[in-house]
Amino acid sequence: MLDLQRLRALHAVSVHGTVGRAAAALGYTPSAVSQQIAKLERETRTVLLEREGRGVRLTAEARQLVVTAQQLMAIVERAETDLERRRGLPSGRLTLAAFPSAARGLLPGVLAELARRHPALDARLTEVDPHLSVDLVAKGAVDLAVAHDWDIAPLPAPAGVEQAVIGDDLCDLLVPAGHPFAGRAAVRREELGGERWVCQPPGRVCHDWLVRTLRAAGHEPDLVHTAEENPTLVALVAAGLGIALIPRLGRGPLPEGVVEVRLDPLPVRRLYALWREGAARRPAIAETVRALQAHWGERADTVRREPEHADTGPEVEPEPISTGPT
Repeated sequence: MLDLQRLRALHAVSVHGTVGRAAAALGYTPSAVSQQIAKLERETRTVLLEREGRGVRLTAEARQLVVTAQQLMAIVERAETDLERRRGLPSGRLTLAAFPSAARGLLPGVLAELARRHPALDARLTEVDPHLSVDLVAKGAVDLAVAHDWDIAPLPAPAGVEQAVIGDDLCDLLVPAGHPFAGRAAVRREELGGERWVCQPPGRVCHDWLVRTLRAAGHEPDLVHTAEENPTLVALVAAGLGIALIPRLGRGPLPEGVVEVRLDPLPVRRLYALWREGAARRPAIAETVRALQAHWGERADTVRREPEHADTGPEVEPEPISTGPT
């Protein structure tokens, strides 16, 4: 008889691409995942993983077994949901995925509240790139994801995945204190030509949004420095090495020497909670979505505050008509 935990391990390798990332998602060591798959190979008398460079690839037999594993996991999920509904209280393990600034700026308070109010619920968070989270939910690798969309690439909603709006996150232009924009009430996108930018690397949402937005305004962006993390970008701005466009969620207090200025139109990104169809019947999903929306509402004063600046220019009313970077 096939062991469900071993099938979960194989499924995780299929979803995450490597044994190491699968182990991190499952909360195991890479050695434990390798052992589970080795046992599954002995039980099925089938080679499931083959070495490919420094990684592994699934054999054709393994890919077929993954389809079966996903079907079995869906059956188990329905059974667990029904039991949890009968108890009427959030319980069991709940796996969540969130993009970095949400994992830093929103999820800690949500997870702390869930732990305090529902001790029988074991909620576990994994930080992932935003473009991966929807697929992780669809494939059953996580129970719930926090993701966002923007104008250049609306959030995909594949069949079998449901979503609810959490709220809108605003983005500001960050400039060095001595920059000509530092004393302005607002700056229009048409004025951004000739600036030196710091941003995330190519392929990341922030990078792609910035390039397309500047080109749409008639400017070819001069990207002088790239970094993965927003705190690094803020430090580069503080050193006077360029300007940046960074969301408020998870950004933290700005260091001395950095000024935030409103960009007109005001960039906005919308946050969503996503889960598999029918899972909202599970009290743990419903309660987590409620907590996400409630915590967003409580911190709305911070997220939606107006930038502090020397108001020496004409007041420009914000117009949140576009969405922005990660």
